[in-house]
Amino acid sequence: MFELKTSENALENELFKSVFDKTPDYIKNLNLMNFDIEGEFSFILKKEHLKPYNEVTNPEGLNLEEWFANYAKEAKVSTAGIRGPQNILFPQDTRFPINLVGIVLATLAKALVANEKYVGKRIVKVAGCEVRYNSKLFLNAIARIQAANGIQTLVPNGKQTIPIWLASFLAFKLDLLGGEYITSSHGISVKNATKDLNSQGSQYLPEESMEFVNKIQQIFDEVNEKGSYEIKIAAIDNPLINESVMKSIDDGVDLYVEYLKSGVAKNVNLDLIKSFDSKIVIENVGGSAYRTLSRVLKNLGIDDKFVWFNVEEDPFFHSIGKYDVTPKGEKAFYDYSVDATVLAKKPDGTKFFPVIDTLHYDEKLKDYPVGTVVLITDPDHDRLTITQTESADRIPELKKLGVDYIELGNDVVLTVFTANQAFLMLMDFWAKQLKDENLWNNHPRFIIKTTASALSWDEWAAKNDVKVVNVPVGFKEIANIMKKVELKLKNSPKNGVLVDDVFGNTIDLGTNPRLLFGGEESGGMIMGTEDLIKSQYGRCAVAMREKSATEAIIVASALISKLAPSGNYLSQYLAEVFEDNNIIGRFDTRVDIAYYNESEPDINKLKAAKIEGEALRTKNDMFYLSMAIAKRKGQISVDDIKKILNDRFAADGLSFDNLKSIKFVGDGTYLEFDNKYIEIRPSGTDAKTKAYGGGLDKSEIEKYASVLGNYSGDRTELHKHLISAQTYENCKSEAMDYYLAFVDKDANNEPFEIPEYDF
Repeated sequence: MFELKTSENALENELFKSVFDKTPDYIKNLNLMNFDIEGEFSFILKKEHLKPYNEVTNPEGLNLEEWFANYAKEAKVSTAGIRGPQNILFPQDTRFPINLVGIVLATLAKALVANEKYVGKRIVKVAGCEVRYNSKLFLNAIARIQAANGIQTLVPNGKQTIPIWLASFLAFKLDLLGGEYITSSHGISVKNATKDLNSQGSQYLPEESMEFVNKIQQIFDEVNEKGSYEIKIAAIDNPLINESVMKSIDDGVDLYVEYLKSGVAKNVNLDLIKSFDSKIVIENVGGSAYRTLSRVLKNLGIDDKFVWFNVEEDPFFHSIGKYDVTPKGEKAFYDYSVDATVLAKKPDGTKFFPVIDTLHYDEKLKDYPVGTVVLITDPDHDRLTITQTESADRIPELKKLGVDYIELGNDVVLTVFTANQAFLMLMDFWAKQLKDENLWNNHPRFIIKTTASALSWDEWAAKNDVKVVNVPVGFKEIANIMKKVELKLKNSPKNGVLVDDVFGNTIDLGTNPRLLFGGEESGGMIMGTEDLIKSQYGRCAVAMREKSATEAIIVASALISKLAPSGNYLSQYLAEVFEDNNIIGRFDTRVDIAYYNESEPDINKLKAAKIEGEALRTKNDMFYLSMAIAKRKGQISVDDIKKILNDRFAADGLSFDNLKSIKFVGDGTYLEFDNKYIEIRPSGTDAKTKAYGGGLDKSEIEKYASVLGNYSGDRTELHKHLISAQTYENCKSEAMDYYLAFVDKDANNEPFEIPEYDF
């Protein structure tokens, strides 16, 4: 008999019951590989496992061929790991995209590729996770599979949680071959994924991921040829599963603090924070960042300036973002994720912040003084949302600035800054700090930003003589530019550094430049250091490879401390940045169109909804993408595109008369106007279309983003007349070719050399 898992949380209990009831008995009875066994064991992958389950003809069916087809498809386009829903109670359920068997196969493939590349070498990787359901199981599986294949895995002391930025940092700092990190970032709690980290500590680019895909295919080919394939799992106490190294360096905290002190945690910032006479709140979503971040702040001597919400680790994320009704008003469990900046609509059309509403700040903050800053992290601690309580009489000014807010009652509001607004403030403040330290003129400065990020960043950079490199969405794209810059610094240190951006421009970064800031509108950022960062065995970097909420917290805390004596709010500082830098494009927006409920526990309903939703997402994408590709190939003009768009959207109140260009930008279509931009892209991590906008008028960009993002994608007669069926059908594959050409140009493909480790 199976016992239903229970929780003290009513919503979580509802989720457990729904999952349990909708899991068939044959899945509940699966015992393919039992990681409770502490000794060595093997899993025999059979031909039957590759085919669908049938109670009579194939009772051992796992339908792994279908799982693999979806895995391979996602590997080509994913921006941050191959994510998907899982059966939170029965993780061997291969009907779901993320499952134990899939984790084992993917890990094995990566191990085999590594051993083929580094024959006879001591291969060492790091592995970690956050708090999601089954993450500890997946971490255990990864370490034991790698050990069975001769790969040493450094795991945190007690196999406890660590943030993604720490795993990435250690991969680079210790010169490891890479790492495995288990997270679905800010996604819903029933989802999971692995972020594969390479030897740089950055996420794999699609062409790198395809090596692992090809290896899984080879394994399946062997199964089909020979009937089976043995997968060995090492004992839990195998010496290649190493906790001692991480324990000796306090999980890497000491090394990371040393790195921070060379960058954002210089004394100029720490002294400001130490002078702060109030408290900054850290909202620790999921609880997994507390264990590491609290030690970092203590080692920096500033931990007494912070108070914490949610320090207990919880895979249900303390019910944050979770409801018992869908956006359509239907009675069902629904998860909006833990992205605090997500704006949604209730059935009556009212806008609201679903995540922040479930944080209950009207109660939590009622005894805190007005002006209190709340820094909201996500479960893997790579993103940060900045909020602050203000007096309600500030509402007219907030509206002028385009700053969203929530009314908390008692004449207090909570401002919710978009990452575009928050990071503009942070880069401006950090630039001033460098100037005050007389460091600014030592190097030419540049930033790397995604195309979906704010126009205000570009305007600020132009005013401050900072060069801008635009890249596709995804932090690995930012890391890829870093690596290109580093190769040029290494090979031609006395020459100016030239790099191409995704718009097709060549950017002259100057001689011996330094990264000021790398970031994206989704809430992730990193800052560079004055001296190049050196790994243990001599590699150099302009910045770390993964976004870090810790770096954002330190800079934000220093800025808050700077403003405190004058009593100024962050929104007032934002207004100053706008005015001092003559920034016109002050407003930004993002519209997320979700095509189905990813929390649905019925896998058959989920699969059907996924197929339908992805078709809708692709259809929307191809409508715009085909125009961008046709324009790039010289088949149509901008005037033709104006005609197509005006013909379709004039009835919606949109005009495209001032459209200047349309471009494919690596993973989406970018429409540039005289006074705004709109970007439409299919999400690389979620079942969504994302529509972004920036410009001079907030209501205008919101309208354009909403209408274009929600469009069905149906081809109009004029679209069919001006864009051939062939161009339309091939636009996705041609776009991928253009993207790979951008990634590969001047790529830093220096082979990683495994050192003689002394730990």
